[in-house]
Amino acid sequence: MLKSMTAYASATGSSGAFSWAWDLRGVNGKGLDLRLRLPDWIEGLEPAVRATLSAALSRGNIQVSLKITRSTEAGGQAALNAGAVDAVLSQLREIEARAAQAHVPLSPSRAVDILTMRAVADAQADDDGGPELAAKLKADVVNVVDAFAAMRAEEGAALARVITAQLEAISGLVVEARALLPDRAAAQAEAFRAGLARILQGADLDEGRVAQELAQLAIKSDVMEEIDRLEAHIAAARELLAADGPVGRKFDFLMQEFNREANTLCAKSGDGALTRIGLDLKVAIDQMREQIQNVE
Repeated sequence: MLKSMTAYASATGSSGAFSWAWDLRGVNGKGLDLRLRLPDWIEGLEPAVRATLSAALSRGNIQVSLKITRSTEAGGQAALNAGAVDAVLSQLREIEARAAQAHVPLSPSRAVDILTMRAVADAQADDDGGPELAAKLKADVVNVVDAFAAMRAEEGAALARVITAQLEAISGLVVEARALLPDRAAAQAEAFRAGLARILQGADLDEGRVAQELAQLAIKSDVMEEIDRLEAHIAAARELLAADGPVGRKFDFLMQEFNREANTLCAKSGDGALTRIGLDLKVAIDQMREQIQNVE
């Protein structure tokens, strides 16, 4: 079953104070090129993501991004700075003692007043989620990659239908080309005989040698081998369409062979109808090659 290298997948999740969003995008490429944009403070995440992608995909330019946000409500808890509290209490004792000596009355200090003083209550350092967050993200990326691979398979099925139709068009043109060969051969033989008669008329030439040269020309203009090869390529393409696993590289090579035979057919044609078919073949092969570029 064909798989496309073009696909997209996204997913969201949350754990405690953290929420995240995955984004995976893929386009065609000669090999597997992974470009990751991940938070670097989550230990072991990047190797896990690379391993998951490499196990599921074989070709394509893949871009992966992960955005993580932390709830401000969950991060608002404060903690007492013990050192700052001791310093404030010491200063308060000194202030109260001086005020008593100066006979200056002071209102009793309240704990809430002390708590609002600078540096007494520090916001706790942001929690990085620790191993728990890392484990959930590593498990979550497996599901995202599975969804991504499923879309590649779905797109590949659509590609297979298009390529199958194009292959049938190519096959039909090859059948037309083969059907022209008997009439073309007869026309060529008649042309050779007429040409030979004109050359020999009033000329002192070795008829046997001329006949040999004409026979060589006929052999060089024979396109039966090219048609046979095109039919073999069509059969090979059908096998690739039905094969399991990545076949994009093999298809790339096969399309080069298709194009080579079509070019040779046009070059050796010598017949208007066959040349037209050869040109139609080149167009159909090029259209099929464009689709093959997206096959994994």
